Amino acid sequence: MGIQLNKEKNKIYAPLLGKWVPYSSEEELKQKFIHRLTETYGYSLDQLGQDVKVKKRYEADIAIWRSKSDKEKKSIPSIIITVECKAENIRIKESDYSIGYNFASSINANFFIAVNLKETKVFHIKNEIASKKIEKLTEIPKAEILTNSKRIDKYVNDNKRFTREEFTKLLTRSHNIIRNNDKLSPEAAFDEISKILFMKIMYERSSTKEMIFSRDKFRADEINYEEIIRPDLKKDAPHLDQDYMQYLFNKTKKAFETDGLFEFKDQIKIKKNSFEMIVEELEMFNLSDTSDDVKGIAFEQFLGKTFRGELGQFFTPRTIVDFMIEILDPQEGETICDPCCGSGGFLISAFEYIRDRIDIEINDQIKEIKHKYYNENFEKLSLKEQQKVIRKVQDKISKINQEFDINNEKSRYHKLSHYSIYGTDANARMARTAKMNMIMHGDGHGGVHHNDGLLNVNGIFDGRFDIILTNPPFGSRVEKSLKVTELDIPSNDKLDKYKSRYPNYEEEVVEPLKEWAGYINKKDKSKGKPILNLFEVGKWSALTEVLFLERCLNLLKPGGRMGIVLPEGVLNNSNLQRTREFIEGKAKIILITSIPQDVFIASGATVKPSLLFFKKFTKNEAEEYQKVVLEAKLEIEKKYSSKTNPIKDKLKIRGKVAPNALGKKRLRKELKELNLKIELEIKAKIKTEFDYQIPIAEVEKAGISTTGAEIDNELEPLAKEFVKYRKKSRLWEENSNTITYCSDKNGTLRRFLITNSITKDSEIFYEE
Repeated sequence: MGIQLNKEKNKIYAPLLGKWVPYSSEEELKQKFIHRLTETYGYSLDQLGQDVKVKKRYEADIAIWRSKSDKEKKSIPSIIITVECKAENIRIKESDYSIGYNFASSINANFFIAVNLKETKVFHIKNEIASKKIEKLTEIPKAEILTNSKRIDKYVNDNKRFTREEFTKLLTRSHNIIRNNDKLSPEAAFDEISKILFMKIMYERSSTKEMIFSRDKFRADEINYEEIIRPDLKKDAPHLDQDYMQYLFNKTKKAFETDGLFEFKDQIKIKKNSFEMIVEELEMFNLSDTSDDVKGIAFEQFLGKTFRGELGQFFTPRTIVDFMIEILDPQEGETICDPCCGSGGFLISAFEYIRDRIDIEINDQIKEIKHKYYNENFEKLSLKEQQKVIRKVQDKISKINQEFDINNEKSRYHKLSHYSIYGTDANARMARTAKMNMIMHGDGHGGVHHNDGLLNVNGIFDGRFDIILTNPPFGSRVEKSLKVTELDIPSNDKLDKYKSRYPNYEEEVVEPLKEWAGYINKKDKSKGKPILNLFEVGKWSALTEVLFLERCLNLLKPGGRMGIVLPEGVLNNSNLQRTREFIEGKAKIILITSIPQDVFIASGATVKPSLLFFKKFTKNEAEEYQKVVLEAKLEIEKKYSSKTNPIKDKLKIRGKVAPNALGKKRLRKELKELNLKIELEIKAKIKTEFDYQIPIAEVEKAGISTTGAEIDNELEPLAKEFVKYRKKSRLWEENSNTITYCSDKNGTLRRFLITNSITKDSEIFYEE
């Protein structure tokens, strides 16, 4: 089919209408697009329609059916297309296609396409997903794709995979530009990319986002520099002739100031041409517009390639993260923290886990509304009455869709993003990486801080969290010389910016930090108290993993849940017996999972790990435990009082009748042996009276090999079995005691035992 234009009569031929129609730029664009659909994408005119009334309530500029027969039966079109002719340099905005997209969504079409002179935008419509969660594709589906739903699903998944790969390649190309041009190490090159990504995010969020990092207006040349950036420079700093890269970065540092991600003196450390080349690479992606599962997974893939080796310790494999999230089952409204967040894997997974549940609930509401109004009675209404119903439905859905808006302070997304997820990392590079990683996954709040995870910071303090998920550093020690300093206390300026986040600001933020201020020596501020002194376990261990065990328990609310990666044996190593007893006095162990060493070898770790899960005592459980301790102590001490009291009395004797030095030595030794015996019996009595069962699992394959390749994952069926066990045991409920639950023996696990916490007697819980 050719585009025929009758210039004399100023008309253009429309083959789908079978007639000549008045010429307009929009009509010409429409006919050219129809020609493109037939010549390039294989559609026949028999399955296309122009200016089509669908459901008597919307006129599609172009509609595409799966087949000629579907069109003849007036079935729902598979693709709805809207055509709008504007100036060639104007991009398609959401406001241009929102009405058409909402209609296509309401009738459950498969795709919606928006076309203008400059670009074509293609969207996949998922029946169960609301408009805020639309899937943007890179290419128009060809005719054969529409033949069945399986082909459509495969096409969408392949298209998204292609987009992810393109974004990963884009980041890799940017990384290589810096390495080749500026001769920086992989880690240092990533730092520079991170700065530019933060700059791009800032400008996409700002009112000037059309001016910077856009394909047509920013070429980083002298003209645009003078037109766009120079006026800001003259206004903000007329006495300076700053390099514009640093000027933009300084604005970015200020925008992310409360996160502590950049030092005041941080500079852009790459050449101007490197910066311009990377900006040109980034032009094709609008990070605010690209779906989270595309840019998020792409960014993770890029991180994995960039940080292999030296920084592998900061990356917990996704199979482990997902398993731990499923075990702890975070809920909407709960606060979650990782004090050693690394690249942010736990925080991102928790965010997505809760967000997906919100999506399901909201989409169920939308389905219910559509089902209620778009029924058999709707078809019987007049066109005017139908339009009223459509407007009513769109208003209701529009209100529901506000829950997806992360910038709407009342939305569920905003509350999840701004009030639920917190993390710190002592490594500045990793704190920045976690922040950017979370932005890529759709969460751009300020809950991630560059801070020592053992110390408090804005929003992160004892007794605040429902869930802790973490993989702390292993094997290192905190030296006695490491002290709390004045720099560890957030300034009043930083605190003021967090007032809006806390209903009880003084109680939740100021008071805990004032307590910290007491650790600073008033006379000599450089001589604060040792960090080890903040922790009870610091009296007998300086190991970071032991200190973080207590830190995480302290951060939890009563009844809070914790999952932590630790070296195998931390809780049964005889040298750390006191640590186990300390933990048993603060929380219940709800699961211990031994995983193969292979899992972390790809990340550079050499220690065989275990995954430990705890539930901190509720107030009542803590009181019950203390009661058991007191009663056991009184009972056992009374039992031995006839032996200990005479010895104590003899040691008190003074004067000539007092025992000689040799006699005192013998008495002290005898008393020491008795006290040790008493202590052991008290501990045994406590464990007998405050007894519960501990599930212990061991898996041989955890989804990742020593090389990082994907393999079988026994953690997945284990998680499903544990969820059944948890629900049957009412494990999250107060004063719950775990009960034996036997499964159907059809799984792939090597062992899943319930072990009594004191006697170590075991009964089979799950066995292949």
